[in-house]
Amino acid sequence: MPAAKSAPVIVEEHCKAAISTPTFGGLIKANPNPACIVTGLGDIYVGGAVTGFAYTQTNAFGILSPSAEQDRFGRVDFSNLQGWIQKADGPLQFYVHAGLYSIPALGLPLYSAFEQTESLFGPIPVAFGKWQINDEWSIQAGRMFTNIGSELLFTYQNLNISRGLLFNQENFINHGVQVNYANGPFAAALAVTDGFYSGELNWVTGFATYKLNDANTIGINGGTHFSDFDASTRSPRFQFATINSLQNSSIISVNYTYANGPWIISPYFQYTNVARKEGYFSPIEGAETWGGTLLAGYTFTDNFALAGRLEYIEQSGTRGVVTGRGGTSVLYGPGSSAFSFTITPTFTWDRYFLRGEFATVQAYDVTPGFGFGRDGTKRSQERYLVETGFTF
Repeated sequence: MPAAKSAPVIVEEHCKAAISTPTFGGLIKANPNPACIVTGLGDIYVGGAVTGFAYTQTNAFGILSPSAEQDRFGRVDFSNLQGWIQKADGPLQFYVHAGLYSIPALGLPLYSAFEQTESLFGPIPVAFGKWQINDEWSIQAGRMFTNIGSELLFTYQNLNISRGLLFNQENFINHGVQVNYANGPFAAALAVTDGFYSGELNWVTGFATYKLNDANTIGINGGTHFSDFDASTRSPRFQFATINSLQNSSIISVNYTYANGPWIISPYFQYTNVARKEGYFSPIEGAETWGGTLLAGYTFTDNFALAGRLEYIEQSGTRGVVTGRGGTSVLYGPGSSAFSFTITPTFTWDRYFLRGEFATVQAYDVTPGFGFGRDGTKRSQERYLVETGFTF
């Protein structure tokens, strides 16, 4: 009698998932071998970022609200003290991101990491569950990164340390439900969210990208509110995340990315519209902004690269008038405009990085009280930064 053949042994491979969250869009790359723990629930991946920065700047802002700290001319602080944990394969997945963060943005006050964490999204800025229906479709819900914009939230995710002027018109984190689709070179998502972290599901946002080839990608993203937001219902704790005027706005952005060899080049153009709204103590009269940004990076060696950003933005309205028909200020007063330039040399050694930055903002047609400086009358600001740390 011939010997019976034994059944083939199936060896299950662990820790082979493609990790795409958080997204890294700059010269600092995601860890190609993140820590992975095999559990009864599946493979659990763990990562994080420990980074600090120091800066000095001219024309620091005054106190913009009674509960805000004073904007400083310089500071040494954490930029990120974060960890994340995720299950990235199988039908049921999740992602949780926790810790301290500082989000430096040009043309805005720069508060401490403790102040920003408390006043923006708390110590757990992102936490969502995901159902991967099949290879193409998935649904996720919870506290999520926004679909809007071309610059990402945390410093290590970007070419530059500071976010730009156009970024200041966008929302950052949303509560909501999102449907995702990906097939070949095409990817898209559509979400119902709370816009600028308002707690009211009155926004719809989405994006679509198409990869033309290995080097070229085009995309469009945006969102709009479908009902008005009542600011009196929101806790003052979230004053920096839930901006009254922007919560009742609409935004659309188109972008292109070239990434090939040592080059990253990514221009984008953005339009926003703030709806007119009665019923506030200070009525929102409405406003529009138009702007464009050019982001670029070039890698000279395995350890050194250089990134830069040029951008311009302007807003509608009658110059110097912020009541009646003049318009609402979403920049430096109605009819104002601004230009920025940023340059960021970056050194990397495996997971460790060191980078410096010079950034300048020049504002035009500033309404007194809405500009730079303690009295809001200055028209420019320069900022010098150094950031160092590691991701894992």
